[in-house]
Amino acid sequence: MSETAPRNRPENPATEPAAGTPRTLGARGGIAPAATDRPRRGGGDPGSRGRTTIADGVVEKIAGMAARDVVGVHAMGGGLARTFGVVRDRVPGNRSVARGVKAEVGEVQTALDLEIVVDYGVSIADVARAVRENVIAAVERMTGLEVVEVNIAVSDVKLPDEEEESPEPRLQ
Repeated sequence: MSETAPRNRPENPATEPAAGTPRTLGARGGIAPAATDRPRRGGGDPGSRGRTTIADGVVEKIAGMAARDVVGVHAMGGGLARTFGVVRDRVPGNRSVARGVKAEVGEVQTALDLEIVVDYGVSIADVARAVRENVIAAVERMTGLEVVEVNIAVSDVKLPDEEEESPEPRLQ
């Protein structure tokens, strides 16, 4: 180094950051531009790198929970599915919220088929509309998928004097 060169400055001005640029200590001990000034690798927003896939079962559970929240929906699923469901529900930790729901999930859209049992005395058209609205709102909010259709099949009406379907206990 010559006597006229300032001390602690790099000899090569091309490696020195421009005046006013934040500086950080580089890996080799030299001065380097701050990490925020370096170009990003991969480009774009980190949230848009990669793909997110959502399983059919996830959408089915969301839709099942949303449908059950509607007043007038007594149960989900057809007669046989409900009968088996009562047995499954007795096993601790095995409550099937997706019973009565079938989803087809694509990359950006989903379609749903629901089978419900309504309470006697309610307007089936109003219950179906409310289920459709609630399911669409919940699925789109939680997954970001566009819900293109929600088909609802009313398989039964729960009468006030009907007993709940429950299989005979296996043990006496």
